[in-house]
Amino acid sequence: MKYPLVSIITINYNHSDVTCALLDSLQRITYPNIEIIVVDNASPNDDPAVIKNSFPHITLIREKENLGFAGGNNVGARIATGDYVLFINNDTEVEPGFLEPLVAKCESDKQIGGVSPKIRFYSRPDTIQFTGFTPINPYTIRSRGLGFGEKDRGQYEKDVITPFVHGAAMLIPMEVIRKVGLMAECYFLYYEELDWGSRITQAGYQLWYVHNSLVMHKESISTGKLSPFKTYYINRARLLYLRRNVAGFRFLIALMFQMFISIPKNLAGFLFKGEFGHLKAYGRAILWHLKNLQINEIHAHPVL
Repeated sequence: MKYPLVSIITINYNHSDVTCALLDSLQRITYPNIEIIVVDNASPNDDPAVIKNSFPHITLIREKENLGFAGGNNVGARIATGDYVLFINNDTEVEPGFLEPLVAKCESDKQIGGVSPKIRFYSRPDTIQFTGFTPINPYTIRSRGLGFGEKDRGQYEKDVITPFVHGAAMLIPMEVIRKVGLMAECYFLYYEELDWGSRITQAGYQLWYVHNSLVMHKESISTGKLSPFKTYYINRARLLYLRRNVAGFRFLIALMFQMFISIPKNLAGFLFKGEFGHLKAYGRAILWHLKNLQINEIHAHPVL
């Protein structure tokens, strides 16, 4: 096969040791033509210099402020020189031969706008996290991961089209990024790759799950699995996705569903359980939208 240059981009935030574990696994891959870009998102409790000292061949960019998932990855994409860009979470580790199938899939058809590998949980290496997604419900603004939580018994050993690739590991042709633009930075965290996937498919491309590529994911090291921090950003992002991607009559129905069913149910659930940190975070997420009803920046599409 041909080996076009792949720019590998990962974000570091307060976990240089975790990032170094990813880079160590990338040193053992068999794909021969890569560049690696690490963007440190202004880690307040970490010295990312250890990354460059341990892996001098990589490019380390140290930002002065935390730009979030999309913003940090966009910084890396703007200096990337590859034919393809692999956006990969720093809390992953890769199999030696994981990259060849992803590149080969993209090379096989120029209508492919992005691919993701099979993702399994690092802490439960026989358990699936990702083999594709269902479409997002335009009213609930929720999707379901195919295979999520299942033991991997070989039941997903076939490439399939998926509405979205997975933000933990996604290979996007640079040509597609030039045409569609970069990830929307208004999200900061969560839903940005789903928003991007919607824009990529609307531009006429296909997204694929590639069965014979494997990445192991340590999951939520930076944000915490059930933290109020996550509660705020994921619920803020869900409504951002609604505002950016649903229109017309569907938008009105979705808005009513959120206002009269989803939001009251979630607020009552946090209150009933005594989870006041989550209750406050959820309320802040709703309040952000009420304060920013007219803001035009939420519809921006950053470019290279």
